Amino acid sequence: LDDPDLKDIDPAVLKHCHAAAATCILEAGKQKADLSAISTCLEDCKLDKERIEQFCTEYQKNKDALEILLGSIGRSPLHITDVSWRLEYQIKTNQLHKTYQPSYLVTLNVENSDSGSHPDVSFSCTMEQLQDLVGKLKDAAKSLERATQM
Repeated sequence: LDDPDLKDIDPAVLKHCHAAAATCILEAGKQKADLSAISTCLEDCKLDKERIEQFCTEYQKNKDALEILLGSIGRSPLHITDVSWRLEYQIKTNQLHKTYQPSYLVTLNVENSDSGSHPDVSFSCTMEQLQDLVGKLKDAAKSLERATQM
């Protein structure tokens, strides 16, 4: 949006154009589309030959990197296999103020069925945040239990 050539274009239209271009690129990468298929699709969208050639040239330059990126994403969500936690107690801040704030360091061990294990997910939270997380997990478990009984 900071580009001076784009200042006269409605930001909503720019956002839609960006989303359309990103979708086109991702779908072409997913389908491993060749340049003739991409050109045909863009011609159907009424793009002129010059823009189609420019798009195809840029796509071809970045095709390998796009396929590697898409391959690293995977197809299924992460699965939590284990959780560990520890209590952390902060006594002073770096400004030497006494704080006495307990917090929990939580580590989720996760794996993806597509590619095996992933790096663990770690976060820090207060007692209230941890209680809120546990409550939401219990609600989700109850909802799942009700859904399977129907």
